[in-house]
Amino acid sequence: MKTITAIIKPFKLDDVRDALMALGVYGMTATEVRGYGRQKGHAEIYRGTEYIIAFLPKIKVEIALPDDLVDGAVEAVRKAAYTGKIGDGKIFVTPLDHALRIRTGEADNDAL
Repeated sequence: MKTITAIIKPFKLDDVRDALMALGVYGMTATEVRGYGRQKGHAEIYRGTEYIIAFLPKIKVEIALPDDLVDGAVEAVRKAAYTGKIGDGKIFVTPLDHALRIRTGEADNDAL
């Protein structure tokens, strides 16, 4: 089992969700986060005063998957989140040692 963590632009969340659902991946967690990378933030003007926005709004998507779905899910997220502009985000894949569904007690792949 693996966990996919993707940091994406907020307006791409529905596209990512739809792409994952098309693969049969129905469970994900999305969290509003703030951060920066090579973008290094940007300047905005509010009421005539310029403000530097160092941390930009992003969405962190977390998905737990069996190993056989990981490559397809990573590619689906990459394609759905792509705009071609700086700040499209990152995808991280990490091992997942154990999963447990609280309600039923199912473990590992059965819990996903």
